[in-house]
Amino acid sequence: MTDTLSPLERSARMARIRSKDTKPELFVRQLLWAAGYRYRLHVRGLPGRPDVVLRSLRAVVFVNGCFWHGHSCQKGRIPEGNSDFWRKKFEANQTRDKRVRAELKRMGWRVTVVWECSLSTIARREQATKKLPDFLAKARHDAIARGAADRCNVKI
Repeated sequence: MTDTLSPLERSARMARIRSKDTKPELFVRQLLWAAGYRYRLHVRGLPGRPDVVLRSLRAVVFVNGCFWHGHSCQKGRIPEGNSDFWRKKFEANQTRDKRVRAELKRMGWRVTVVWECSLSTIARREQATKKLPDFLAKARHDAIARGAADRCNVKI
């Protein structure tokens, strides 16, 4: 299938795709803030510049778009046009994501990924909002075990 847009129009459209402050990311941030968690965004000193960093818990949250990170859902399917390019791109992204997560874990960080599709419907959003506090409760438990309990007074 040929592209219906000119190269200039396609470039302009692709330039509008954001990597920060996406709707799924804002939803996750609002959820964390409402639960009393305080965090940093896109910390440059950490591998992969995680979307949300909870330093006191040594926990990071990546909010991944299904298309760009090649998720196994419908949104993550490979486009028919120029499929070789997209397949290589998704494989490279997935390899990088795996390497970054492993590196963060080696550094002692807890890592979780929230997928865009897990926030697409109300039912899925409710399910995701149950998993995130569980992840953070485990991170809090680990932080208490490390002796960082004084900075972890957060309601769950």
